[in-house]
Amino acid sequence: MLLKKQTVWLLTMLSLVVVLSVYYVTTPEQPATNMAETEQKEDNKKETDQASKAKEDSGQAKVVVTPANDEMFEALRMEITDDRNKLMEELTVMMANTELSAEQRNEAHEKIKQLTELNTKEGILETLIVSMGYDAALVRADGHDVRVTVKADKPSASAANDIIQLVGKEINGMQNVVVEFQPKK
Repeated sequence: MLLKKQTVWLLTMLSLVVVLSVYYVTTPEQPATNMAETEQKEDNKKETDQASKAKEDSGQAKVVVTPANDEMFEALRMEITDDRNKLMEELTVMMANTELSAEQRNEAHEKIKQLTELNTKEGILETLIVSMGYDAALVRADGHDVRVTVKADKPSASAANDIIQLVGKEINGMQNVVVEFQPKK
């Protein structure tokens, strides 16, 4: 009896699933490592170096403390999104205008791509900052400036430095990064 290729493929995949299931069920449970604690120990070793670098770079980084709540974050995020959506609509209309030159339409297309990438990077940064242990974060990039607002109990120069380094890794070409800490309510 000859088996078709699809049947052989199906049986192979099913056997693989069974083997992996048995392996998963029979392996002893490993104790979970606390990644935050491990990273914190590594950060404590580097904290002195980073603090001295933060003092040297004080012309580029600022730490500001202002009171606010989550509603303010959402309102600012909605305002930024609305402004960018309006700009993207205008650029889309420019792209569709056949009276404009191909170069002008290409410029409009490139600006739309840049705005889309900027929105994506801001969202990624907000997620990464929240994963660092903060309740909420709002990232606003404009030109060569980035303003990061973080909801935290205490402002910290080392935490601001970590956020600035994260922004520098994610968004290239940013010259001024301002980190604002807002107290939790």
